[in-house]
Amino acid sequence: MGATMNPSNSEPQAGRQANVLGGDLASCSMQPVTGFYRDGCCRTGPGDVGLHVVCAVVTDDFLRFSLARGNDLVTPMPHYGFPGLRPGDRWCLCAARWKEALEAGVAPPVVLEATHFSALAYVSLDDLRRHAFRPDSTPVD
Repeated sequence: MGATMNPSNSEPQAGRQANVLGGDLASCSMQPVTGFYRDGCCRTGPGDVGLHVVCAVVTDDFLRFSLARGNDLVTPMPHYGFPGLRPGDRWCLCAARWKEALEAGVAPPVVLEATHFSALAYVSLDDLRRHAFRPDSTPVD
């Protein structure tokens, strides 16, 4: 069964890393390894001022959008252990960047089970559900 939510504030129990559906936070990607803590999960904590909590399956449109906004996610940077992303890769995005992409019409699909509940401070669960990743039907450009 799903995680226990605190009924007084609808947030998961203290210290628990929960997803937007209220369950345990699933891994986003280990190939390439993602997450603010580079542990494959879109968890957050002290120091993560960008709130890298949305597990997205990046598309070519999103990668071009991000580059135009000054965030190059395509070019490999071996000195940082970053291989560069290709369409179809999963990556923990900043919640504000995903919202910006949503407003621009280029939001990439989202893996709900691997998206941290704190993303809900930026975007609605309805918007996330509308962009839920479906392996059998979501094109990645």
